[in-house]
Amino acid sequence: MTSETCATTESKYLDIQGKLGITKHNGGLQATLHLLRECHVAEARLVLYVGSGIGVGPCVIARRSACQVVALDISEQMLAWTRMRAREEGLADRIEARQGDVLNLPFEADRFDAVLVESVLAFVEDKARAIRECVRVTKPGGYVGMNETIWLERPAEAKVVEQATALGAWIPTAEEWQHLWDASGIEDQSYTARPIGMGSEVMSRIQWVGLRWMLRAWGRLIRLLRENPGARQAIRAQFDAPSGVVNLMGFALATGRKPA
Repeated sequence: MTSETCATTESKYLDIQGKLGITKHNGGLQATLHLLRECHVAEARLVLYVGSGIGVGPCVIARRSACQVVALDISEQMLAWTRMRAREEGLADRIEARQGDVLNLPFEADRFDAVLVESVLAFVEDKARAIRECVRVTKPGGYVGMNETIWLERPAEAKVVEQATALGAWIPTAEEWQHLWDASGIEDQSYTARPIGMGSEVMSRIQWVGLRWMLRAWGRLIRLLRENPGARQAIRAQFDAPSGVVNLMGFALATGRKPA
């Protein structure tokens, strides 16, 4: 598969998510709450949430703490959804939506009490640099927490890896992600790898996104499939994976503290 084909497929994938107003998030609400606890967000004054998507994570933080939240995403479409969700939940004064890239965060060093990243680094090839950037903008003594997709067992079928790469994803194994986290310089590290349970995952995702928002996204999906044949093809390609591959996937929850 050529790099040109990969870029085109990835663009369709991200564009479709932006049109639907939906994002994927392994572990659902409970994974986010785990990061909030481990990173002491209840005690924070300023938190950076990288990969805001449709704004669920930033709104969860704002509802459950008194801090200000900077919601960062590379996609202006996703930032528009974030602003919309913040307004609907009455949190617009607590959440600042900001465009930026995790590989070059647009902030000075030592700014945030906590930096949280969820379902972002699978789409970043240079994960070590992304982690360094998150550590850089965290205050000494502050916390970094990440929830990212991993292979619990690397798939033997080349088709699976090709499809992931075509979507712009470079998924590490649990051991590779553990090595990255160990090399980050973070102290008081916590790391756990968990499988994706499809039944619980569907329910937790509905809980995380919200049923009303999910239904509206499904309505947009129906319109998109009816009006855009190209979208139908792109969506079909995303789900055309060998059966059982989801059993090889999981997510890693990693947290720690920047040295004071």
